[in-house]
Amino acid sequence: MSTEKEHGHSHGPTAADLVGDAATRRRIWPMVVSLGIIGVFFVVELVAGLMFGSLALVADAGHMATDLVALSMGLAALLLARHGSLSDGRSFGWYRAEVFTAVVNAILLLGVGAYVLYEAIERLGTDPDVPGGPMIIVAVLGLIANIVVMYLLRADVEDSLAVRGAYLEVLADAVGSVGVLIAGVIAMTTGWGYADLIVAVFIALWVVPRALKLAFDALKILNQQAPASLDLPALRAELEQLPEVQNVHDLHVWSVTSGMDVATVHLSSTGDHCAALTAAQRVFAEHGLSHATVQVEKPGADGQCESLTW
Repeated sequence: MSTEKEHGHSHGPTAADLVGDAATRRRIWPMVVSLGIIGVFFVVELVAGLMFGSLALVADAGHMATDLVALSMGLAALLLARHGSLSDGRSFGWYRAEVFTAVVNAILLLGVGAYVLYEAIERLGTDPDVPGGPMIIVAVLGLIANIVVMYLLRADVEDSLAVRGAYLEVLADAVGSVGVLIAGVIAMTTGWGYADLIVAVFIALWVVPRALKLAFDALKILNQQAPASLDLPALRAELEQLPEVQNVHDLHVWSVTSGMDVATVHLSSTGDHCAALTAAQRVFAEHGLSHATVQVEKPGADGQCESLTW
């Protein structure tokens, strides 16, 4: 017995269309410039921190090192997304590269935080002698570099996990530079070297929750959870309320990467299948899902997908 079915998808951008989109191209040059700026000041802070024995400067340099990794991997992810080839076995191209990048960034941030906390504990009781003047100069230069890079990256923070990961790292550095500046002023005016340790610990503890949030956001995508901004029960209810639709099942919504959400659904309809398909696509579009695959079938047709457990 044959069963009549209609199968279609909305006419939003495909993965192939998105590979060369203008947004991806726009994100690349700020990453390149930021990479150069952070690279220079990483060397400055690391050399100064080791030369003057400042754990706060070393901590900030460590965060700048993770910035370099974050920017490098983020740039690589964007280049792969734009230039990476599509194939039958890789139909979404390389868009997941930036999600993996975000996870690695978070792990690096947590590692730097753990190292700084360990070093701070090791230095307790040593009455550290840290020159405040050089700390102030390096901190001011580092803060300027961070502000410039944050300005370059700010436009795409909400649209790209790769850019957001790099931005969060640079933001952490900016806070760290302010902390180093304060520690330098205290050390120069009072001679109290423990301000350096306190600031280093503060930098480490400040960045941990932000690193965890970045990791959780990336892991939600890898786990193919529905986007947090989407009200899935409302979407299902609107589909069920369509006059052309009798039943909604096998509804799945997930993110391929940040800003690239897709959906699939099976609908039962006794009426005009083309009308049901068009109405469903309109509902998906209203919820920001421009790439949705919709299958329309007769009530009771096959019905196997309704019994699936995933």
